[in-house]
Amino acid sequence: METTKVVLGNVRGEVQLFSDDKKIGKMDISVIGNKLTVYHTEVDDEYAGNGFAKLLLSQLVSYARENNLKIVPLCPYVHAQFKRNPEEYNDVWLKEE
Repeated sequence: METTKVVLGNVRGEVQLFSDDKKIGKMDISVIGNKLTVYHTEVDDEYAGNGFAKLLLSQLVSYARENNLKIVPLCPYVHAQFKRNPEEYNDVWLKEE
């Protein structure tokens, strides 16, 4: 069974993905003020192609919504998803000018 959780230190942290208690993926993030910046998304090779990056993204967006944060998508995967599905993410997407 897959589970996700957000783990934040002072500013830097991760959205972590577990399968049967084994960490199989993560997103590197930071939160400063009301900005949540996502830098990198990673899923173990043996789990790639199964929608796990999307699970991480879903947790990231839920966390942002629950905490009134705007997401700065520096991660290529997250940025591509935001551009591909703007109607789904417009409320949390901080579009830097």
